[in-house]
Amino acid sequence: MAYPTLLSPITVGAVTLANRTVMAPLTRSRAGQGEVPTALNAEYYVQRASAGLIVTEATQVSQQGQGYAWTPGIFTDAQQAGWQQVVAGVHAAGGKIALQLWHVGRISHRLLQPNGEAPVAPSAIRANSQSFVVHPDGTPANEPCDEPRALTQAEIHAIAADFAAGARRAKAAGFDLVEVHAANGYLLNQFLATGPNQRRDEYGGSVENRARFLLEVVDATIAEIGAGHVGVRLSPWGTFNDIQDDEAQETALHVARELSKRNIAYLHLAEPGWAGGPDYPQGFREALRTAFTGTLIYCGGYTADTANSRIEQGLADAIAFGKPFIANPDLVERFRRQAPLNAPNPATFYGGAAEGYTDYPTLAQLETQSA
Repeated sequence: MAYPTLLSPITVGAVTLANRTVMAPLTRSRAGQGEVPTALNAEYYVQRASAGLIVTEATQVSQQGQGYAWTPGIFTDAQQAGWQQVVAGVHAAGGKIALQLWHVGRISHRLLQPNGEAPVAPSAIRANSQSFVVHPDGTPANEPCDEPRALTQAEIHAIAADFAAGARRAKAAGFDLVEVHAANGYLLNQFLATGPNQRRDEYGGSVENRARFLLEVVDATIAEIGAGHVGVRLSPWGTFNDIQDDEAQETALHVARELSKRNIAYLHLAEPGWAGGPDYPQGFREALRTAFTGTLIYCGGYTADTANSRIEQGLADAIAFGKPFIANPDLVERFRRQAPLNAPNPATFYGGAAEGYTDYPTLAQLETQSA
């Protein structure tokens, strides 16, 4: 078998995976009315159930946490029922699936916020980024993010409770794990980073203070579903969504050590290169491996060859793939057979119906067509 390490089983927290090929969280903006997952969404995930683990698209834990139109939530009964349909299908196909819990913070617009309020952030600093909205006349558009207001401490605690409630609903829907989204310039990343976080209370300043909110979210989530069912995603040195952190390595290693103490299921690193950020500095991966003793997952432009090599080096335990999973529902089988991959169509990444979503052919379908 090709890539015996990448395709070998692994136990991640309380869950055993059939292989180390993870489907990365991928925003698709295809949720139904009320931000509810649909039968089409279920079909998409079921097609990819041969992944060792599917991590869903980012899913907001409240309306305040939404930054893009047509992204799913996990804060209503209807949303939970929609996700339950997805999970049931993935499990019936033999897969494992994690729900990524999300709050966008300042990467939002008043059209998406409750009562047209301003988005929230650690500090009242507007992001040089965009939010995808639907205008009152029904026209969809990318618009500059609105200026946010700074959260009060009481509101910070309430958002941590929203994450915990999302985890509780995820467990009720049958998810195997949840992933706390602290990457890519969204709210938890905004608190971690020195640029957007200019607070002078216990949630700003030192690395310990800037990490406090994330760790409170993780602790609240663990209290709901257990540490063995919780993962966290970070993006040190990332630049997406106008994020800047002058202490990226110190921040990442501090968080990793704290998460290791909590025995969470895994730590997932979104590498910075995909959004134009720098490569990791020499020695960072080794330092992270020392700081975090649990399962380490990396994501960022890997091939089967480079993924297998990274795991064999001992610096990663699994590798997540994004665009290859969009275009190749049977990516694991293609790796196993060293078969060519379908090319993804970027024009259909964000929104639409089945085209560019559930219509990519598998090897079996291609072989049938050519027979």
